[in-house]
Amino acid sequence: MGFMGRWRPHAEDGLLAAGLAVLVTAIVVITPGADALDVAAAVAGSLALAAWRRAPLVALLAGTAFMLALALHLEPGPVAAYPVMVAVFAAVRAGRPVAAAAASAVFLGADLAVNLPEITESVQGLQGSTLLIGWFVAAGVAGTVTRHRQAYVAEAERRAAEAERTREEAALRRAGEERLRIARELHDSLTHSISIIKVQAGVAVHLARSRGEDVPPALLAIQEAGGDAMRELRATLEVLRDTDPPGGEPPASGLDRLDDLVERARAAGLPATVTVSGTRRELPAEVDRAAYRIVQEALTNVSRHAGGAAAAVRVDYVDGELVVQVDDDGAADPAAPPVPGTGLLGMRERVAALGGRLRAEPRPEGGFTVRAELPAKEPA
Repeated sequence: MGFMGRWRPHAEDGLLAAGLAVLVTAIVVITPGADALDVAAAVAGSLALAAWRRAPLVALLAGTAFMLALALHLEPGPVAAYPVMVAVFAAVRAGRPVAAAAASAVFLGADLAVNLPEITESVQGLQGSTLLIGWFVAAGVAGTVTRHRQAYVAEAERRAAEAERTREEAALRRAGEERLRIARELHDSLTHSISIIKVQAGVAVHLARSRGEDVPPALLAIQEAGGDAMRELRATLEVLRDTDPPGGEPPASGLDRLDDLVERARAAGLPATVTVSGTRRELPAEVDRAAYRIVQEALTNVSRHAGGAAAAVRVDYVDGELVVQVDDDGAADPAAPPVPGTGLLGMRERVAALGGRLRAEPRPEGGFTVRAELPAKEPA
């Protein structure tokens, strides 16, 4: 709530008190026999209503006392009861009906005592006193209705908040169930296949070595990539299950495994170089993983779409930023940019989620470039 929102009720209370003070004082001034004390009592009793919302009992006590003194000394008529009725409404609204009833009884009793001769002698006097009692009853009823309405609104808001919380809990529960389902599907569909690939590659390596033959680098790369894929898949499954990886193993690869990644690319037949500039430092985990994934995806794209091309990986540590760039010298044409696939879309989503910038496009001199600029500071 802003400054105006906090002070608006106080301003409204002040305007109400000032308006009643002007009305009561004006009538008191034109009443025969009024003096300065009467005017002071009218002003003080009316201005006490400025506290009717914050301190209803104070407003009730002060308003009743001053208006009662005014009514007994000057007898200005029903106008002296106006501030008292507002204070009675405020007290009942605040849950103080006994105090409101006592103040009403005192004021009405004194008024009846002062006006008793007029009441007994004329029907008009009796009607005036009866009407005054009716006003006080109406003020009490209005305070009761307002109090119940506030309680109803508060209960409705509480129920709405409870319903919203329940919906959020249900959504979180469904999301958790979906995560578990995805984890099971990944485990059933991928783990088995990758395990078979890794085992077959291991058997082939073993047979080649047992025969005294040179093991093809591509076969070693397949074996190593299979083990790395198994490790990362297990880490991904642990993340989906929202549990800590066993043995404190990091949840995913980072730039500390960049050399292994490039070495596997070379073993698979992709000429690749790595250049790191700047002072290496600890990176936020999300940035570290995103940088690794961007290089991994970029090298994969070079192998798939730029056959025979060489790749150059560059990692720059600059102030507050990490720049990762992968260039290749393939046949990509700036005049016919490729249609972004799932890999490039995934890169953009990773970079956008971190608040960074990504450029993936053909180079003017030929080939393709992927450049990601990632914030390298921990969020405050």
